[in-house]
Amino acid sequence: MEDPEPGRGLRFFTWEEIGQRNGGGPPPQERWLVIERKVYDISHFYRRHPGGARVISHYAGQDATDPFIAFHLDKTLVRKYMRPLLIGELAPDQPSFEPSKNKKLVEDFRELRATVEKMGLLNPNRTFFILYLCHILVLDVAAWLTIWYFGASTVPFLFSAVLLGTVQTQAGWLQHDFGHLSVFSKSRWNHWVHKFVIGHLKGAPASWWNHLHFQHHAKPNCFQKDPDVNMHPSFFALGRTLSVELGVQKKKFMPYNHQHKYFFFIGPPALVPLYFQWYIFYFVVQRKQWVDLAWMMTFYIRFFLTYLPLLGVKGILGLHLLVRFIESNWFVWITQMNHIPMHIDYDKNVDWFSTQLQATCNVHQSLFNDWFSGHLNFQIEHHLFPTMPRHNYWKVAPLVKSLCAKHGIEYQCKPLLTAFADIVHSLKDSGELWLDAYLHK
Repeated sequence: MEDPEPGRGLRFFTWEEIGQRNGGGPPPQERWLVIERKVYDISHFYRRHPGGARVISHYAGQDATDPFIAFHLDKTLVRKYMRPLLIGELAPDQPSFEPSKNKKLVEDFRELRATVEKMGLLNPNRTFFILYLCHILVLDVAAWLTIWYFGASTVPFLFSAVLLGTVQTQAGWLQHDFGHLSVFSKSRWNHWVHKFVIGHLKGAPASWWNHLHFQHHAKPNCFQKDPDVNMHPSFFALGRTLSVELGVQKKKFMPYNHQHKYFFFIGPPALVPLYFQWYIFYFVVQRKQWVDLAWMMTFYIRFFLTYLPLLGVKGILGLHLLVRFIESNWFVWITQMNHIPMHIDYDKNVDWFSTQLQATCNVHQSLFNDWFSGHLNFQIEHHLFPTMPRHNYWKVAPLVKSLCAKHGIEYQCKPLLTAFADIVHSLKDSGELWLDAYLHK
């Protein structure tokens, strides 16, 4: 093969060659990916990838140009560290991305991305985030003052729990902003504050959130790549294709035809208090994330020191469990309304725009919906531009709608309660598809 840069040992490659280096098959299980026509060998680097080994591996054998641009702030710095991984580039007769992808759509989206940057929509309004943090702290103090002033009887206890549940959920939306590098121009500043918000205000590890959430954004609703759909098939049958496949294989880990009913018991009320609550400690200890563990402990120390004198041991444990219960219901309904009703399947390696649009939908804008969902009612825009500050989603939405209309792609936007109901309806539909395939195919 011809050497594109004499003296460096670089070569030209075809998409067929690159596609074979996807990390699968027998050893050595090479992993290559393409960014802006340049071919990188990440076979050894992927384990040291700052964003996590799995998220970069999900693009092995594929073009990763759009996710690379979407996820990184200082691309010049990142390219500097990528140089040792460079082994060649695409041959001149090869397209800039896989031939199976929609060339015009890819080009139009990249033009939209350039427009977004020129409009300054990736620039944060830090006053917005300061005020947002202040409103969380005010609610946190109000919760303590309620019990301190009115006592620990039922009404003030429950009112305080609601306030603290709101604090936990809203702090969850705020840590999401820092985790996505949406607040500061420097990645490390976002990472530092992220550890404070998720660790000290919520008692959870930043490393755990990064590990799971970046994978979700890289390949949303892609089974075996998006951790958010790992509940299939252990607890739920998700998506039309996967549910039928499960039925044809005669697999029954749960009575999936009733999953739209037991979702109300093992979904929203149980995820945080019965799963996340213990798993996050296992995660940080197993991975030796001692800094995250220290931040987590500051949350529990503060919580127990402030409420133990007012409630005693039983009271504070009850309050903590009730707060996690409220947070869990709020969190699950909001985060799943945009994804469970959408297309769920194996990774088909379609273009970035189509990947995000088929896996996400929006909920109507209003001041309440924006606050209640942490602006995740603009899930489409968030997924297309994950580092965009949330207060700018509404500005880019018309441009995204226009691109969808041009290419005949559905842009789903619905009322909040309809979005909630669609979770249940989609679970019912996929459960029935599983049952039909299980019995008759």
